Amino acid sequence: MSQMTQQRLTIVKPAAERTSSPAGTLVLIGVNHTTAPIEVRERLSLSASRLPDAVRTLTQQPGVRECLIVSTCNRVEFLTWQDPEYGGGNSNLLRFLHQYYAIPANSVEPHLYEFRDREAIRHLFRVASSLDSMVVGEPQILGQVKEAYTCAREAGTVAGYLDPLLQRAFSVAKRVRSETQIGSSSVSIASVAVELARKIFGSLQGKTVLLVGAGKMSDLAARHLLQQGATSILVANRTQERAALIAGQISDQVSAQIAANPNALGCSVEVVAFEQLYQEAARADIVVTSTGAQAHIFHRAHGQAFMERRRNRPMFFIDIAVPRDVDPAINEVEGCFVYDIDDLQQVAAAHLADRSRESMAAEKIVAAELDKYQEHLEIREAVPAIVTLQQNAEAVRQAELARAAKRLGELTPEQQSAIDALTKSLTAKLLHPQIVDLRKKSEER
Repeated sequence: MSQMTQQRLTIVKPAAERTSSPAGTLVLIGVNHTTAPIEVRERLSLSASRLPDAVRTLTQQPGVRECLIVSTCNRVEFLTWQDPEYGGGNSNLLRFLHQYYAIPANSVEPHLYEFRDREAIRHLFRVASSLDSMVVGEPQILGQVKEAYTCAREAGTVAGYLDPLLQRAFSVAKRVRSETQIGSSSVSIASVAVELARKIFGSLQGKTVLLVGAGKMSDLAARHLLQQGATSILVANRTQERAALIAGQISDQVSAQIAANPNALGCSVEVVAFEQLYQEAARADIVVTSTGAQAHIFHRAHGQAFMERRRNRPMFFIDIAVPRDVDPAINEVEGCFVYDIDDLQQVAAAHLADRSRESMAAEKIVAAELDKYQEHLEIREAVPAIVTLQQNAEAVRQAELARAAKRLGELTPEQQSAIDALTKSLTAKLLHPQIVDLRKKSEER
C-alpha cells in the first residue's frame, strides 16, 4: 500500500484539521497483507454466512449510518458513513472489533490503517482496481468487493451515500481494466501458488496434487496446474457434489488440451471423499488448500502419519485459505513443508515489477476519477442550499409580479412576456454571486 496515502490508526488528524462533509464523515479502517500477519487477519476474517450479521451489528454502533465489510484472504476492511456529531471517530469501530470478535482492541490496533473522506474514496477505488492487492492486477478482488456490496445492500446497510460511491468504484475498476494492461496475464493468488509449487519441484510432471476445497481458488489453481503439467489431480470437498463438479471441469480441460495437441500429456482426475481425506492425502506430493473452514484441517499428527506412509518422501502444503487450513506446526515434521498466503508475497513481488508501468497508468485513472467524484460530492452538497435559495427568490419574484399587475392593469401577452423575462434575468443576476459563494464554500470544506 502506498506510504503516501496510508496512515496508521494511531496517527489521526485533530478535529480542526479534518475535512468532512456536513452531512457525515466517511471512515474506513482495516488490515491487509502489508500491515498485519496472517495470524491477525485470520482472527478478523468473516465467512460469507457471517457477513450479514456483522454489517447489521456494525450499523447498530452509535453514529454509524451505513457500512460495508470486505473480508478476503488478504484484507478485512470496514467502510462506514457516520453522523458528523460523532466526529467521524474510530472509537465506535474499535468498540465493534472488541465486542463482535471478542478480542482486545489493542491487539489489533497496531496493525490497523485508517482513511477518511477523500483518502477513503481513493483507497476504495484502488482496492476495487486491484492496485492494492498482493498480486497487482488480480481479477478476484473486484468480484469480492461486489459480493460485499450485494451482502450489505441486502442487509440494508448500504443506502444513499455508500451505494453511489460503490457504483463509482466499480466503474473506475472497469475503466482501469479496459484502458490498461494491468490484468493482461490473469495473475491471481491461485496462479502464484502453483508457480511456487513449480519452483519447489522444478517441474510438476509426474506429481500428484490434492486440491482441498472446491471454491473459486481451487478452480483457478486447477487450471494453472494443468498448464504446468501436473499428471494427477485429486479433488476433495465437504460437499462431494461440488468436488465432482470441479473434477468434471478439470477433465473437460484435459480433453480440450489433448484435442488441440495430441502430443499433450494427459492428467488423471479423481474425486476423494472428504471422510477419506486423511487416508488419501498421503498420495499427494503437493496439497493446495482453500476451504472456508474456521479451524485447521491438517495438524502436526497428520503430517507425521503422512511421512510414515510416504516413507519420508517430501510433502508440500500450500495453504491459501484465511483462516488457515494447515497448522504451521506441520513445518516441524521432517519432510513436511508448509507455505501460507504470506509466503506467496515473495513470488508475487516479481509480478509487481513487471506491471509497474501499467500500475502507473492505472493510478492516473484513479486520481482523475477521484477528482471527478469529489467535484460531484461538492456540487451535491451545495445543491440543496442553491435550490432553496432559487425557490425563495422565485416566490418573491412571483409575489412582486402579482403586486405590480394590480398597478399596471391589463397587459398584452408580449408585455407580460417581456416583464417576466426581465424579472427572471434580474433575479438570476442577483443570485449568481450567492450561488458561486455557496459552491466555493462547499469546495473549501
